[in-house]
Amino acid sequence: MHSGDLIESFAEFAREKNIDRPTMIAILEDVLRTMIRKAYGDDHNFDIILNAESGDLEMWRTREIVDDNSEDIWDTDKIPLSEAKKIEKDFEIGEEVAEEVKIEDFGRRIVQTARQTLIQKVKDLEKEMLFNQYKDQVGELVTVEVYQILSREVICIDEEGNELSLPKIEQIPKDRFRKGVSIRAVIHKVEINNGNPKLTLSRTSPVFLERLFELEIPEIQDGIISIRKIVREPGERAKVAVESFDDRIDPVGACVGMKGSRIHSIVRELENENIDVIQYTENLNLLISRSLSPAKISNVRIDENTDRVSVFLKPDQVSLAIGKGGLNIKLASKLIGMEIDVFRDIEGIVEEEDVDLMEFTDEIEEWILLEFRKIGLDTAKSVINVGKADLVRRTELEEETVDEVIEVLRKEFE
Repeated sequence: MHSGDLIESFAEFAREKNIDRPTMIAILEDVLRTMIRKAYGDDHNFDIILNAESGDLEMWRTREIVDDNSEDIWDTDKIPLSEAKKIEKDFEIGEEVAEEVKIEDFGRRIVQTARQTLIQKVKDLEKEMLFNQYKDQVGELVTVEVYQILSREVICIDEEGNELSLPKIEQIPKDRFRKGVSIRAVIHKVEINNGNPKLTLSRTSPVFLERLFELEIPEIQDGIISIRKIVREPGERAKVAVESFDDRIDPVGACVGMKGSRIHSIVRELENENIDVIQYTENLNLLISRSLSPAKISNVRIDENTDRVSVFLKPDQVSLAIGKGGLNIKLASKLIGMEIDVFRDIEGIVEEEDVDLMEFTDEIEEWILLEFRKIGLDTAKSVINVGKADLVRRTELEEETVDEVIEVLRKEFE
């Protein structure tokens, strides 16, 4: 292989990988010097002159002329006088001999190894460039194309053809993808895995919801409204605490938009995830009350020693505060950073915490619980307080089944 062919093939490969010219020349010279050291043992007395654009390459070996009987005659940078005179008869001891070394002189095996080394170095550099490109983009919103759908992840590609992974755990449960469609996500993690960059996306991260808000709400982009905290149960419900730095602008109204026009596109992107936008306040009592929306709180007691909050509500507000599957109170607790305990407040008398009926699906079949919900009973105590005879009359359940349900519900409060 001629030097021109080697450099030209490498230069073309490097250009495909968007390697800049100085970096390309540095890689070439490094590989050529490695090749010289393999052949001659040392490279300090070699000069390399190359032009990556034209494919021109010159390598010159400079050696000092010494007497044939000199002790350092075998040094790599020395040449015996008799050998030097074969090059030019007028040479004398102490002068320097510069010889051009052709790439063909190294032998086919060394040249082929050099070519493979060049390609591998470019590939390694490409991986490093990809890692550096994306490590500074963690948390940023990107649009990618679905390339391959696997059982545990979806492989996506960006505009440059780089592969990114969207693991199952980072997908919204209702997500359904088809090959070739464009999806949005945030860069979640950028790691080196077995020498290769691993780019992980997420659609379940609170950061993803935050970026969507920034995209859709101009006041957030302009810094007039700030997002203080986001908590999510992906695909089900989210709570977003927002604050306005301009007293004339209602942060909740600005985020929701006229008739929900602004938030509608975000909800659609999140597969109809229910989003509660809450106005942030330093008043903890008020923040707790807002976080449990749509329930209306009668009273709040905060125990700072245990980081627990007791909220008291009218009986008809308890199930609203708890939410489906306890989701509303769970997210409210995360939002304020404290555990919330719910109590029923009947005419000033505080009763023990109630429990949503759907919390008993592990002990009672769901279709039975739904029978009670059909007649407006959605908490454990609301069922207990009605009485067996009335329950049998108002539902399509057998008396024996009603007895078993009441027994299970009563044990919860013993």
